[in-house]
Amino acid sequence: MKLIFLGTGSAFTVGDQNYHSNMLLESPQGKRLLIDCGSDIRFSLYERGLSYQDIQDVYISHLHADHVGGIEGLAFNTKFDSAHQKVRLHLSDTLVPSIWDNVLAGGLTLLTEGKMQLSSYFEVEAIPAKGKFTWENIDFHLIQTVHIKTENELMPCYGLLFRLKETTIFITTDAQLTPEITHIYSQADLIFQDCETAPTPSGVHAHYTELIKLNPQIKKKMWLYHYQPGPLPDARAEGFCGFVKKGQVFNFS
Repeated sequence: MKLIFLGTGSAFTVGDQNYHSNMLLESPQGKRLLIDCGSDIRFSLYERGLSYQDIQDVYISHLHADHVGGIEGLAFNTKFDSAHQKVRLHLSDTLVPSIWDNVLAGGLTLLTEGKMQLSSYFEVEAIPAKGKFTWENIDFHLIQTVHIKTENELMPCYGLLFRLKETTIFITTDAQLTPEITHIYSQADLIFQDCETAPTPSGVHAHYTELIKLNPQIKKKMWLYHYQPGPLPDARAEGFCGFVKKGQVFNFS
């Protein structure tokens, strides 16, 4: 099993140096699970010699464009390609109404054949709170994170905890550094942590200046991604595994 980083950049990544931090899990049998589907997904797939035709399953963590902006293109391409079966769309049940009503309905509702809905384009698996989905005999547990929170509302956003061979992996997707994720760190053998590197913290991601204060035992199993363009700190010198690079492959065979 391979985990491939199609990109490692933040939402504000521009140009060919990096792409949005979407990932691809690839099984030995050639099955592929796309973890998030940002606006530049067709370009990041193309750079690896892939396209929508190579995607059978997609997981969506939350509804920011760098994680879901490429879904409309995926829907249209697979809908009008008779050789391609519907993509299986895995996401929290809290996201199902919003991904259609607030993200996709404007462009996908009307076709010449009539009115469409989400299930017209995808095989939808709505995952209940604290639930999981299974792909290629691997259980993926949804971990709710705190990404954007107001006084009265928490934006639905979910990381993934899963096991490949003897390695338990935690992908934060987008998360502030809060107990909701830090209590998962001890369960994981390998952590892929979104890491803001902008000079001024936004308050909606874990920032590098916060992460360097973590316990050394946590940092030594943590890779950093979802960072801003520009020079990066020496994460290895600070005790991390390092910053993930675009196109980097983690092989769990």
